[in-house]
Amino acid sequence: MSAIPDEFQFQTSSTCKYNNSDPRCVEVATNVRDKVAVRNSATGTTVEFTAVEWTEFLNGAKLGEFDVAA
Repeated sequence: MSAIPDEFQFQTSSTCKYNNSDPRCVEVATNVRDKVAVRNSATGTTVEFTAVEWTEFLNGAKLGEFDVAA
């Protein structure tokens, strides 16, 4: 984890079920060139990725690479 610049503008997923009794959502900022920051709304913990890393992650997720069998 790195220090997150103030210029990141985080957006919460439209599928987030955020409420005061259970404030767990993922927020993503893509407004800084070649960087993507992902933040836990409950803890503020943030992880920064390169744009290439983020694209590769999204492609893998779409292909089911991270699906866990129940």
